[in-house]
Amino acid sequence: MKHNSSVSSALPRKVFHLARSAGVLVLSMALFACAHQPSATIAADPAVMTQAKLTQMSADQALQALKDGNARFVSGNVIKRDLPAQVKATGHDGQFPLASIVSCIDSRSAPSQVFDQGVGDLFVASVAGNVVNDDILGSLEYASKVVGTKLIVVLGHTHCGGVKGACDAAELGNLTQLLNKIRPAVNMTPDVHGSDRSSKNHYFVDEVAENNVKLNVKAVLDKSPVLREMAQKGQVKVIGAMLDVETGKIRFF
Repeated sequence: MKHNSSVSSALPRKVFHLARSAGVLVLSMALFACAHQPSATIAADPAVMTQAKLTQMSADQALQALKDGNARFVSGNVIKRDLPAQVKATGHDGQFPLASIVSCIDSRSAPSQVFDQGVGDLFVASVAGNVVNDDILGSLEYASKVVGTKLIVVLGHTHCGGVKGACDAAELGNLTQLLNKIRPAVNMTPDVHGSDRSSKNHYFVDEVAENNVKLNVKAVLDKSPVLREMAQKGQVKVIGAMLDVETGKIRFF
């Protein structure tokens, strides 16, 4: 049988081109798959608070960070954070919060949300009526003296259930003694919008809530020699604030 050289020479060229095309396709698919695979590790989030950042931050700068955060919260333009990355970063390198917040347990006043802060940004002590006791004072002393946090905020809020209970002199198990700690604010508050001094008068309730914040700011400085000395040296600032639960806005004083 006579060998056809033209056919035999064309066949390898055709096979070569097909193989090369297939190889390019396989390589392209492999690169596409690699590009769309989730990373096996998450890089540490550079946005978390570090010891260096905290050391350089003043109390006024920390306060401004909270004001800016609340403005973002109210507008809905909150920062998009990689929370798992922040957990990894703070878990590995430690926590260095910029502020300590004494807040009510009210579900509408969660500090990290209303101040738009991330993992490791805030120390938070929550108790009904945002009252200060010895245990909370000890916690604040640790935060400021040991960790170096520059700002303490006692955060009250409108329509506070704890304040309403104190206005009505409610009694219920261990809650009774807690509400008694709010009674001084009730007693010092003058009548507001009429003579009704009960929980039914929300104007009166909100005025009591603000006075309660002011009394607890004073209590921090009166009852903690550690924090009082730090405040006198300008190492820490202790202030009060009120959250309007209907708008999300926070007013500092």
